[in-house]
Amino acid sequence: MSELFEIVNKKLQDKFGDAVLSSEMLYDFPVFTLTKKMAKEALQYLKEDPELNFHFLTTMCGIHYPEQSPDKEFWLMYQLHNMPKNWRIRIKTYMPRENMAMPTVSDIWKTANWMERQEYDFFGFNFTGHPNLTRILNMDEMNYFPLRKEYPLEDGTRSDKDDRYFGR
Repeated sequence: MSELFEIVNKKLQDKFGDAVLSSEMLYDFPVFTLTKKMAKEALQYLKEDPELNFHFLTTMCGIHYPEQSPDKEFWLMYQLHNMPKNWRIRIKTYMPRENMAMPTVSDIWKTANWMERQEYDFFGFNFTGHPNLTRILNMDEMNYFPLRKEYPLEDGTRSDKDDRYFGR
C-alpha cells in the first residue's frame, strides 16, 4: 500500500480509534470510512495536522444506496487535497434516512458552503450550523430531492421498447 495510506491510516487510528470503520486503497486512492459522530472532528484534524495539511476540500458529494441496510442508505463523501505534497484522500460517512443531519464543514473550508447547499438541494442532507442552507439549483417549490433513487428508471407502461436491445 502507498506511503500516504499508511501515514493517514496510522494517524486516524491513533487519534480516533473505533471511529475509523474501514480503510482501503481503491484504485490507488486512500479511502477512510468514519462514524458520522466523529466525521467533522476528523475532517478538522486532517486539515489542521501540520504533516497532513489537507487544506483544500476538492469535492463533497452525497450518495444514495437504497439497496443498503437502512442505517447505511445515505452517504457523504469528502475528497481532500494537500496541494504542496499532491496528496489526495477520501473520507466517507453514512446515515439513515431518518437522520440526515450532519454538522456543516463550511467553517473549516469555505468551499463547503455551496457544496453543502447542493447536497441539501439534491438529496435532502441537513447541514446543521450552515449559514444559508437553501436550495441552490432547484426551485424552492420542489418538495422532493431529485437525486434520490426513489423513482423507476423507465416508464413501465411503454410498449414500444424491447429490452433485448439494451442488454437486459
